[in-house]
Amino acid sequence: ILMETTFSRESKHIRNYIAFFDLDQTIARTISGKALVRGAYRKGLLTGWDLIKAVFLSIAFRLKLKDPLKIIDDMVSWVEGIPEKTMIDLCSEVFRHVLAPSIYKEARSEIEIHKAKNAKVIILSSTLITVCQEMAKNLGIDDIICTELECRNGYLTGRPVGHLCFGEEKAVRLKEYCKKNNYLPSDAWYYGDSFADLAALNSVGNPVCVNPDKKLKKTAISRNWKIVSWNT
Repeated sequence: ILMETTFSRESKHIRNYIAFFDLDQTIARTISGKALVRGAYRKGLLTGWDLIKAVFLSIAFRLKLKDPLKIIDDMVSWVEGIPEKTMIDLCSEVFRHVLAPSIYKEARSEIEIHKAKNAKVIILSSTLITVCQEMAKNLGIDDIICTELECRNGYLTGRPVGHLCFGEEKAVRLKEYCKKNNYLPSDAWYYGDSFADLAALNSVGNPVCVNPDKKLKKTAISRNWKIVSWNT
């Protein structure tokens, strides 16, 4: 399932190419999932045990102790039973107080450079849709392709809608978006920080690795991909 939300009033205007950006640790220094879990714990939306479980899942993800897709699936299960409106409010609050201040100045600059060249700029991320919407509004980004949570009768089920926008799924959605909107992936850019972004980086003609992790950096060097350091 392709999730997209158009923000630009001139979205029908033909652009020269597309620049896709990952969100966590690419546009912003902060990992949104961690920030949301902390915020939910402070508000009493999850228990201490849920918080400990989230920490262990984060460690397992970082050390690659389990299938990353299974880990991320488990990570979003904590939202089960939370009213959708409560989650939207939490995402908005966490964005304002935690994520917005951690946006890299270099990311803002890079996005503006692409927009000046008449590019369509899109967030392509596993991050939750409300966080991506807030980021898109803040940066004047055109569309988002991301993870959306299933909701029934106003309450979250703890499951995503369709596949999580992670790993190979990012590449699938990137190619689908380009095909649907008559753009060539070979003309596109993708900015990512993690080896999990490899499939998306492989899909475009202009891959850019932002503060890449060790494994991605090694791959980027071997393939002569652009590597940038964003710190401010």
